[in-house]
Parts: sequence; structure tokens; C-alpha cells
Amino acid sequence: MDEFDRRLIALLRADSRTPAAALARALKVSRGTVQNRIDRLLARGIIQGFTIRTRPEAEAGRVRAIMSIAIEGERTGAVVKALRGFPEVEKVHATNGRWDLVAEIDVESLGEFSRTLDQVREIEGIAATETSILLAPHKA
Repeated sequence: MDEFDRRLIALLRADSRTPAAALARALKVSRGTVQNRIDRLLARGIIQGFTIRTRPEAEAGRVRAIMSIAIEGERTGAVVKALRGFPEVEKVHATNGRWDLVAEIDVESLGEFSRTLDQVREIEGIAATETSILLAPHKA
């Protein structure tokens, strides 16, 4: 991946619906160059998909949280595999420091949130967790 790819990806992160012609103008290259680069990034798995962002009020009732997880012994692989089996767990990140993993949780309600926490805490190999509900984003 070169500097051009990084700039292209940054533009796509800002708005993945930007037409190739508009990307080409912004990058000062031809539309074909942009399309070829996107195709290559997709084929290599660097770009794994495109997504949407919704207005916060469109999902105002959802409960989102970050769960920090400490793992017993050498069970990281099994714990990650189990976490990926939960549709409520959006992402799992390896981390350093006191916690071994961080899981992003997204559910419909507090009841579903509570059930999810209980189920995750039952996964064999999890020694401890600490969970923080995400409140309103900062507008700074």
C-alpha cells in the first residue's frame, strides 16, 4: 500500500459513497486509476467492505458498550472464537496492559445488554471483565 492508497482510503472512510469521478478529481488522477486501485485494494483484502453511518437519533434507543476482558492462561483463541459467536459483539480487539481484549457491544435494550454480559462472563477462560456503557459522543 502506498501513499495514494492511503489517501484514497481516507476519502472513502469519510464517505464511501463518493463517486469514482469525484475521488479522481480530489486525487488529481483519472477515474480509471481510482477504480483500478479500489478493485486492487478489494482483491487484496485491504478494503473488506463498505458501510454506512446513521444519524445518532436514528438509533437513540440502542445500548453500546466497551467490555475489557482479562483471560486466564493461554485461552485467548478460544475466548475470541466464542465472542465472535455473539451477534451482539461487533468487534474484538487485542490490547495491552491490564486487559487482554476489548469487545465492542451493541444491543437493542438494557435487558438484552444484561443478558449479553451474563453470557459473555460465562465463557470458559474469562477471568474478569469491566464494562462501560457509551453515552453521548463528545461534540468538541
